[in-house]
Amino acid sequence: MNDHFLNTRVPPLALVIIAALIMWLTKLALPPLWFPQHFDAVANVNKFAAIALGLLTPLLGVIQFRRAQTTVDPRSPEKSASLVTGGIYRFSRNPMYVGFVLWLLALSLQLEQLWSMALIPIFVGYMNRFQIKPEEQMLAAHFGNDYLDYCERVPRWLGLSKGAA
Repeated sequence: MNDHFLNTRVPPLALVIIAALIMWLTKLALPPLWFPQHFDAVANVNKFAAIALGLLTPLLGVIQFRRAQTTVDPRSPEKSASLVTGGIYRFSRNPMYVGFVLWLLALSLQLEQLWSMALIPIFVGYMNRFQIKPEEQMLAAHFGNDYLDYCERVPRWLGLSKGAA
């Protein structure tokens, strides 16, 4: 396993807070860049949908982990007592992270600044490289073929390429 010093070191919720702070600073530092006025109603609907789904998705993930009596701390996947594949985990291997992306999308819509939306793919890339891939490697070592089979069936994010561990 690639043992980069950033691998699973920063709690994902802290990364969301850092990304949100950068989005807000971007709004302050860069000139306005937004859609025409008639887009505001669509943006508001999408913002509220992103907030609702962004709260529901991680909550459902946590509930599944609690039911399985396993850790929700992604920095220590080796402490996982069981492989959770039911509920929302039938649709995404990382529903909590999907929720975090939705939070950032809602914030960028609230800020009305397209510059801030550019941080979302950066956040996803960082999460893939320094959080998810190391987690997947540890889970594959811990659960073996059961986890690898799960990776073949369920996408890493949501409806995106599956990307086995």
